[in-house]
Amino acid sequence: MLRPWKLVLSGVQVSSTMPLYLQIVHGLIQEIERGRLQPGTYLPSSRAMATSLGVNRKTVVLAYEDLVAQGWLVAAGTRGTVVADSLPETQSKRAKAAAIAEPKDSVPEYAFNLPPARPLALPTGDWIKLDEGSPDSRLFPAEVLSRAYRSGIQRAFRDNRLLYGNPRGSPLLREQVATMLKSERGLAVTADNICITRGSQSGIYIIARTLISPGDTVLVESLTYEAAVAALSACGARIVSVKLDQDGVDVADVERQCRAHSVKAIFLTPHHQFPTTVALRPQRRLRLLELSRQFGFAIIEDDYDHEFHFESQPLLPMASYAPSRVVYVGSLSKLLLPALRIGFIVAPQQFIDAVAHTVSLIDSMGNTLTENAAADLIESGELRRHARKVFQVYAARRKAFAKSLTDVLGDLVNFRMPDGGLAFWLTFKRVADLDRMEARLPDFGVRVADSRSFATSKSAPRGLRIGFASLREEEARVALTTLARAARA
Repeated sequence: MLRPWKLVLSGVQVSSTMPLYLQIVHGLIQEIERGRLQPGTYLPSSRAMATSLGVNRKTVVLAYEDLVAQGWLVAAGTRGTVVADSLPETQSKRAKAAAIAEPKDSVPEYAFNLPPARPLALPTGDWIKLDEGSPDSRLFPAEVLSRAYRSGIQRAFRDNRLLYGNPRGSPLLREQVATMLKSERGLAVTADNICITRGSQSGIYIIARTLISPGDTVLVESLTYEAAVAALSACGARIVSVKLDQDGVDVADVERQCRAHSVKAIFLTPHHQFPTTVALRPQRRLRLLELSRQFGFAIIEDDYDHEFHFESQPLLPMASYAPSRVVYVGSLSKLLLPALRIGFIVAPQQFIDAVAHTVSLIDSMGNTLTENAAADLIESGELRRHARKVFQVYAARRKAFAKSLTDVLGDLVNFRMPDGGLAFWLTFKRVADLDRMEARLPDFGVRVADSRSFATSKSAPRGLRIGFASLREEEARVALTTLARAARA
């Protein structure tokens, strides 16, 4: 059996008066007692251990035989030697417990920056997770992805691109993304205007690190993407909330804040506002661009799910009209798979050069193999084919979800059918129902994003953003029924 790692055993000294084999015996017992070698762990072969320690193989054989006789190890025939499941009774209960238990983490004896009080939203257990607008990863054909990876790996080997590379990302993928953006989103860009990131969240943080200095004022909508606010704040931004209504960000309030503060940037999700799903109206977009020119601030445009607009022709990104005023961030996660972690930043080349320097401090070359695989999916037409297929699936799920909402939660919530995106925004007719639901959801095994997590001002309305795309129709109905039970409990 091949062992994944070499076991390093310290404390064996040829100059010691204690026989070498006893030093090995005592050393292994100590590692078992402290929990480093768990029951069932295979030890290196006697030959490998002897080579590692620089001793005669017979010395290691003698030590192993002694430990087998004592009951610490078990000889497993041709498979090797393994730590016994039942350890010798001569050891204290404390030592036996330490051998069986997982090693305990130590406590740092130095100061460090603690994370915010809100815990990480990590998937755990068998909970029902109502996401905030994720795709259904089950719809992407595994064989198509496997083919793309094979092609990407072969191309990388052929072109000798498996060394440290360009922090802007794979040239192949940057070229393909540039072509896609020119064709479908009206951005007049080349590969030099693009930096590939590990998803859009990574892109937002990198933009913030490149754009923001501590103390700079950044405007955000009164309801917005919490992770973006956290990234901006982590880079020292002073966050100022601006009003939001059914037509998107209130540009009159933006102007008021610009006159009251020296604004460095504004973060927006104008295509499908996060979390409310409303689209920023064309006249407001034009006014916002004029304010950007007048007051000299940058617009960070997060276009996280551009492709999924169901009611009309989608508006082109603001970056297509004013590339010198907008830093555009997008993602392939909604089209491909979130697990691939592919996003991109689009901006003038000088800003991308600065972004590349920021990237080089944390991620010197990206993920060449995955990026080349994604480039192959775009170049071969597989991505476009998949997008057409899932668009129809999600359009049907959107309508079915709206019906289920009306049937199951109609007496509790208000909502409107979103024109685009992969989620609904629900406001509650009685705040007490929302409070009751959120308090009781853990008892029902359901997780949703906290209604308070979207707000950047105390006056912002509360609601829930519930994704529909990742759930089949029957799954969605069960989940919504559970929400209703929690609200009425």
